[in-house]
Amino acid sequence: MAAVNADNAGDALARLLLRQDVEAFLYHEANLLDERRYDAWLDLLAADVRYWVPMRRNVKFGELEREFTREGQDINWFDEGKETLTQRVKQIQTGVHWAEEPLSRLAHLVTNVEILEATPTAADAAEVSLRCRFIIYRNRVATETDILVGRREDTLRREEGQWRIARRQVLLDQNVLLAKNLTFFF
Repeated sequence: MAAVNADNAGDALARLLLRQDVEAFLYHEANLLDERRYDAWLDLLAADVRYWVPMRRNVKFGELEREFTREGQDINWFDEGKETLTQRVKQIQTGVHWAEEPLSRLAHLVTNVEILEATPTAADAAEVSLRCRFIIYRNRVATETDILVGRREDTLRREEGQWRIARRQVLLDQNVLLAKNLTFFF
């Protein structure tokens, strides 16, 4: 009986340490984005990353399967890979990007981090699926303020001892975006 309890305690400790490690990664990522350290942020992305932000629709009760646009079939806010994300960063870094001149002031808040799956196990995870909530506050020029709220579903993959974002699905709580543009990253 003591061996079973020790195994359970070891598993619980491994899950706790994994969650702490993943949270630290997500907070580091948020800081990079807030500080406009986009090249360092790109380094956090796996070469085969999928960055997907579907559009949300108002639907009738019983039609929830239609609430979000479909991956690979409908128009989405974003459906990108690393090459496109890199091009977006380079465009912002030119200093002549109309929507980022002057630069936005950003704050990414990440919370409610929940590990959904760790493979092969929490103790030696090579890939982690997680869900979290976010708030992004953006202020531009004198009067433009945007607040975006939603949920992310991420897959992190350990590559060369470091976490990399292999997949990110962003589910915005807003179905109508009042922001004039979406030049920032989630």
